[in-house]
Amino acid sequence: MMRKNEKTVVITGGSTGLGKATAEKFAQEGYKVVLSGRNEEKGKEVANEIKEKYTAECIFIQTDITEEIQVENLIKKSVEQFGCLDVLVNNAGIAPFQGGELAQSETGALKETFDTNVFGLYYAMKYALQVMDKQKSGAIVNVASVSGLNGIKMGAFYAASKHAVVGLTKSAALEYAEMGIQINAIAPGTIHTELFQYFIDTGKFSLENAKAIHPMKRLGTPEDIANGIYYLGSGQSPFMTGSVLTIDGGYLAV
Repeated sequence: MMRKNEKTVVITGGSTGLGKATAEKFAQEGYKVVLSGRNEEKGKEVANEIKEKYTAECIFIQTDITEEIQVENLIKKSVEQFGCLDVLVNNAGIAPFQGGELAQSETGALKETFDTNVFGLYYAMKYALQVMDKQKSGAIVNVASVSGLNGIKMGAFYAASKHAVVGLTKSAALEYAEMGIQINAIAPGTIHTELFQYFIDTGKFSLENAKAIHPMKRLGTPEDIANGIYYLGSGQSPFMTGSVLTIDGGYLAV
């Protein structure tokens, strides 16, 4: 049975993978859910699924996270619809292939990565924090990666963008620590999403090799990460801010 809750969560990249699992988790706990993404048809379909499955209030707002004015509009419309903004989950991100070692990489791919993974996340934090600062309450959870805590061969662009996410998280957390706003990040290992399955199907990754690099010898599930995001965003961790919660099957312990 869904719990009654007057709180609102906004989830970027909310219609697939980690974002969808996170939306379902918050909806199950009674939150009012705002999903955003580029694909309007898919987004509305997922919002309707969540409304029916959890009897939750859930809407989709089409947003290109790389366009600042659209992100500002996302936050504005969310507050207009539900009256407050309690949790922001910055999940939208891309992981383009670098195309080889750094010297052979395409400069445009670096810009594309940062436009989404860094600037898009920054825009969402900026406008959410304007609302949360007035409320003197709120929580932001940024989806980083284990690649934001170490290096990744043939993936410097992605790793650099996720290091930036960690830096934004820690610095903003210090700025807002006395204002009732918690800002944390989560660092997943390899998660078996639809996108990762596509990479397996197209031969870009091997499932067995991906499992082997994690001491638990399996991939994470979207629900593994959604549970961690909920823990950080829901007030269950009131003394945490500026932290990076690693859920990686032991990958970084090696």
